[in-house]
Amino acid sequence: MYLDDHMSLAISMAEIAYEKDEVPVGAVVVKNGEVIGKGFNNVISKNSVTAHAEIIAINNASRSINNYRLKNCEIYVTLEPCHMCAKAIVDARLDYLYFGANEPKTGAIESIDQFLSNNNLNHKVTFSGGHMKKESSEILKKFFRSKRGL
Repeated sequence: MYLDDHMSLAISMAEIAYEKDEVPVGAVVVKNGEVIGKGFNNVISKNSVTAHAEIIAINNASRSINNYRLKNCEIYVTLEPCHMCAKAIVDARLDYLYFGANEPKTGAIESIDQFLSNNNLNHKVTFSGGHMKKESSEILKKFFRSKRGL
């Protein structure tokens, strides 16, 4: 699978969140081209602030390979991660982060902070954003429009 395939899968995870009336964010963890973890936002249904798509995908991937360290893995996320998720990505030792839309209010990678660029972190995660940005943004806009009755 290629980048767009993995991002498309992350978007399909976001669509599941949308159908469950959760903020539509999806994430996929990949090792050697194989998907080992998937997740979508479940904050409302699980009554947990930690039930972000990235955390769920990381937990699923860790169970899949029976190791909390996800070396030689990458994560694909539809929305720029927050600080909590950025820290989890570092702690899981993921090598690469690909994300779709920027998050101007809580995005910790480029928008309100450049967390992964901090030289004091004990693990370096390479990242790039803007992948399938239009598709990632559209589902979020659709969700929030529906909440505002527009």
